[in-house]
Amino acid sequence: MPRKPYGLFCPVSKACEELEPRWTIQILGELWDGSTRFNEIRRGVPGISTGLLSKRLKEMQAKGLVERVEDPATGAIDYFRTKKAEELDDILVALGHWAQKNIKAEIALEDRDASTLMWTLRKKILDEELPKKRNVLRFNFGDALPPCSTYWLITKPGEPAEICVSDPGFDIDLFIETDVTVMSGIYLGRRRLAREIEDGRLFLSGDARIAKTMDRWLKLSVYAETDGIALA
Repeated sequence: MPRKPYGLFCPVSKACEELEPRWTIQILGELWDGSTRFNEIRRGVPGISTGLLSKRLKEMQAKGLVERVEDPATGAIDYFRTKKAEELDDILVALGHWAQKNIKAEIALEDRDASTLMWTLRKKILDEELPKKRNVLRFNFGDALPPCSTYWLITKPGEPAEICVSDPGFDIDLFIETDVTVMSGIYLGRRRLAREIEDGRLFLSGDARIAKTMDRWLKLSVYAETDGIALA
């Protein structure tokens, strides 16, 4: 059933009609963060079904927000934001900063989906700040929802970080014991890494070099330095 427009000539209302279908903004955000393949987008936006994601991408193509590119040699399909979509960047970033200041931390951090958190963190590891070798970081979340609470993050120089949900069989360089809400808070700038370690809500053990430089190899959210951020 077609959505009923607001019936208002206000430009803001017209913009909402264009962007309102559920998940549109979240899909744009995942594309902005570097995902281009269908399954990558699906992993970054786990609340959407595959059928609805396919539908939304087609709708966004029709509106000129997304470009679908197929590799004729392999058949691989990538999705990219168009210039029209990129013009939303400043607006969406401003919306994120507004949320950081005006939504209470306990509400902002109430989600406990460890899988989504780790999918995000895998792209935030600065391997140039880690020892020049394979590094294995094991995250264990005490408050994670089923089915998984333990993840192995593997880095290698010059390669994208990998996430495993079963033991890859390598020696562990750093054990990280915490809660999803704590790790999410640190990533978003709602909690301070040093304070969480000092208060025992984040426990690190293993390679002291890696433990002491976590504030360097873990890149925080672009919203972490929001002025007036609501802290947990």
